Amino acid sequence: MNPLMQLPILRLPFRAMEEVSKGMRSIIKMISNRRNNKFPILRLPFLAIEEIFKTMHPNEIINFSMISKRAKAVAKLMSFYSKYSIHLSVDKLMLDIELHGTKNVVSYIMKPSDEAKDGKIWEKEKNGYIKREVYNYSKDPIEEWKQLCKFVLEIFKKQTIDVFSINMGSFVDQNDSIIDFLKTNVQSVNDCKIYQLDEEINVENFAYFLNNITIDNELASWLHIENYYFDGKIPKNLNELYIHNSRWVGYERLLEIDSKRVVLTSNQITNEEWNLFLKKWIAKETHLNLEYLQFNYREIEEFRALVLHDIPHEVVDEAVKRVLKIYRDEKREVNGGIDIRRTDGKTATFFAHHAYEMQFLAMSVQ
Repeated sequence: MNPLMQLPILRLPFRAMEEVSKGMRSIIKMISNRRNNKFPILRLPFLAIEEIFKTMHPNEIINFSMISKRAKAVAKLMSFYSKYSIHLSVDKLMLDIELHGTKNVVSYIMKPSDEAKDGKIWEKEKNGYIKREVYNYSKDPIEEWKQLCKFVLEIFKKQTIDVFSINMGSFVDQNDSIIDFLKTNVQSVNDCKIYQLDEEINVENFAYFLNNITIDNELASWLHIENYYFDGKIPKNLNELYIHNSRWVGYERLLEIDSKRVVLTSNQITNEEWNLFLKKWIAKETHLNLEYLQFNYREIEEFRALVLHDIPHEVVDEAVKRVLKIYRDEKREVNGGIDIRRTDGKTATFFAHHAYEMQFLAMSVQ
């Protein structure tokens, strides 16, 4: 990366120009000289520097902070960084650090196998947003990615990663190292997406991740875990929990889940266990904050006969239309369904739900 030593004066907003004019007559002379329309930023008063920083893209801020210790110290003094969010992703094709803010998105991309793109910058506009991609070839991409992550977190004063996604089959031998890096350098991850493609993975890496990283909002897993005795701990107090291939989530783990919205596909929970779970929910013994639950599809009459047979319930006429909450706090109009009621008056409605060309049985709580 080549640091930006200077910035064009014509990009300054009016307020910054005023600050310049108050105490920097020599700078004013530079402005009037059209043959030399650049100036050293660090000679400006702090308020003027801050106004300049507000006009800069995130990669320009990062490049500027790499000039010197003084430039880095000044960059860390900015007070407007809260508008930026940081997204990190790990995949064998690329390692990505994204900074989201206003209408500009900047991605720092490590390309382990594409030296031809080293130093290239690509910019594209989509839906009113500008995305700038900065490519960096590396022979040791994980280590360089971690070092750049650490630098970005320090400059933008971030202790939480907004989105973290990882293909756990990409760098199997370094998964624990990546997890240790996150544990050391961030307090929590807001949204976490963990997946594998066709690669083999060590499921203990996933357990290590769950047991060491704090997840605040959402956990989504597409890992192929068959082991019922998997010892990872599902995070508490989530808003969204999506577990594809949830065979390892048995009845006891179901009771321990603490999330407003839950999707469990391919689970192996029996009819008797679903019956016990719903009885506990009715008695307010579990899942008090549950708003939506989605699980394996079956005909709703079959579910009624095998699971609700000794639970008071009401079959709602198909002509009755209601708007119910579904996953990610979205809403959907539903015809009919089956209602059960909790002791505090909360109503749960069971209905068939279609998503991604698949069909599921869902429970929405109102």
